[in-house]
Amino acid sequence: MTSPDQQATNGVKLDDALTKFDDAVEILANARDFAKPGKVRRVFDGARKVMLQPGGCAAIEARAQAIEAAGLFNGSDWAQPQILVPSLTVHSLKSAESDTVVLEALSELRLLAVARGRYEHPLVSAEQAHHYLTQVLAINLELLFTAPSEAERETQGRLALLTRSLFAHLAETIGYEHVVDQLIDEIWRILQQRPIQVDSIKRMITQIAICQANPDIDLGNSGQGADRLVSSLFGATQASREDPGVELYLERLQTMDNGALQYEATGFARAMHDTGLVSAYHAVLLRHLLDHGDHLLSEALGLSATGRDCLLCYRQLVQALIEEGVHAATPQAVYGLALMLERGILYQPPVAPALWRQIGLTVSAWSQERIRMAYGDAVPPRARLLEGVLCMLGLPLGVGQGNNPTCQSARALSMWAYNDPDYLLQMVAWAARDDEIIMHFEGMPLSSMASLSGVASNLPLDLDPVSLIVVPHLDRIYAEMGRRCIGREGDPHRWVNPEFHGWWAGRGFRINVDVATGQLHELEDFLRHFYASYHPYYNGNQPLIHPQPAGIAVTDSAARFIGWHAITLLRVNLDPQEVMRAYFFNPNNDSGQDWGDDTKVSTSGCGERFGEASLPFEQFASRLYIFHYDPLEHGELANIPQAELDRVIGHVHRSWGANRVPATELQAHSGPG
Repeated sequence: MTSPDQQATNGVKLDDALTKFDDAVEILANARDFAKPGKVRRVFDGARKVMLQPGGCAAIEARAQAIEAAGLFNGSDWAQPQILVPSLTVHSLKSAESDTVVLEALSELRLLAVARGRYEHPLVSAEQAHHYLTQVLAINLELLFTAPSEAERETQGRLALLTRSLFAHLAETIGYEHVVDQLIDEIWRILQQRPIQVDSIKRMITQIAICQANPDIDLGNSGQGADRLVSSLFGATQASREDPGVELYLERLQTMDNGALQYEATGFARAMHDTGLVSAYHAVLLRHLLDHGDHLLSEALGLSATGRDCLLCYRQLVQALIEEGVHAATPQAVYGLALMLERGILYQPPVAPALWRQIGLTVSAWSQERIRMAYGDAVPPRARLLEGVLCMLGLPLGVGQGNNPTCQSARALSMWAYNDPDYLLQMVAWAARDDEIIMHFEGMPLSSMASLSGVASNLPLDLDPVSLIVVPHLDRIYAEMGRRCIGREGDPHRWVNPEFHGWWAGRGFRINVDVATGQLHELEDFLRHFYASYHPYYNGNQPLIHPQPAGIAVTDSAARFIGWHAITLLRVNLDPQEVMRAYFFNPNNDSGQDWGDDTKVSTSGCGERFGEASLPFEQFASRLYIFHYDPLEHGELANIPQAELDRVIGHVHRSWGANRVPATELQAHSGPG
């Protein structure tokens, strides 16, 4: 316990450090833009000294707005808090670079001030900030509950204490009891969407398991729902119950009879389909069962009659896929394989031979190096790529773009895996083997190697294996198609989307924004056409046949415009509550978002299939700005009630269209929403 004298001394030290820090921030704020980089050193040094003092993090939090206004984050990734990725804090907070650690800590304290309502940030809402900090706490639990390791003390010195001080302040403010419980809720919410990329989720579950096993950590009543998550990875069955390690588990399998093996197979299959996560032990079991008959293999994959029939018809191919793609280091391949068999896509004549080609594919040196940089050397790059292929074919709506402006490419991969799997496999072969993809735009070939830069400014690594290899090529081709449309009147997506995504993208095109001015344009006419094309009550009850590309105006929880985003409209149906909903694919790793004005995107509980997001039709229409349709199929424009259109237009005017509305139109549609 700190004595009164020590507390007084610490207070003097903190006051002195804060005085110097405030002076440094003021100097930075008054400096010209070109001179600011030379002034940040004093701010970093001052911030480090303050945060190492008791009460220092709280003092920095109180100054968060002034620190950002001074320009400390300018020119860095932290300048745009709305795009920050919680999983990347693992690296920055453990960096040996003092400035990186301090900058990350200052950013977290800034977001804490936003989350508590002390700082109204123009780019991120209080809810978003709170959600982000909960994830940061969850994924860095060891910084909250454990002392610095020898390695940390060696590489970071006193910075390791700074991060502990930071996390203690974050947890005390947000509440320890919320951290683990919110983490568990968050994991289940994400898993409901069945993403392909689950490494960060597995790291979170591992941290929960470590905390549960540590007698020095008192979680109180929290963490009650964690057992299913932890056991799915570390002990789903009797033989793996105490997490014995892969080698010992294999020895146990070799002594089991068929009854015991079936018990193991059923346990793992149940856990896998319950969570969407696959244990390394499950992969070991599946490889072992290759010599024990189709029945046990089917049990271990958790297949229905459809999947079993597909397995029996393509037994040799399935065996080769397991031998080449399923390893302890690539366990998610098991889930991808199971769901691919359940989809029955092997019955499409080109798919099986295309998968045989994938199994024997020669992966180029460039592609191999990309995969190694992202995933390491635990298995050969070809096996890692095959895992990615199986996951994408099994979970076509689980594709995410990571923290990159490549939503068009992610949407294309998802659409092909969903609708045209052999075309996806062709793209993977070209990209991984030849380092080149050739697509056609209005009859002219476009090479990904000959094209100039794409939309993304650098080559991302935070992607699934297929996206990692294919997206850089697709991104360049998509950008080149856009360049070919320069000088044409209107939005280039009119011509690019059908050529880029496939023949099934409707050649009819509507947009409700004037490209030259950014103002709303013919909004009511746009909505009438959308209802007539897609709403079952006005299009002759015609279900959507092929997934269609569309564009939405994304808003934050305060309904403020964030940016334009590519999605796929999948279907329009009545949900279990008899509400007409639009179900769509959002190429983010998390589709559950609050878009403000009571528009909250649902990912489960409203009739969604794995990977789908949904909104009531009116709310979806209010965020739509681009859609494609078949101009030869005519809906009933005249029968759409004006009152319903007015409600949608009200949503637009109160959100992303607030600053885009001509005064006369705003007055005409200012009624209740």
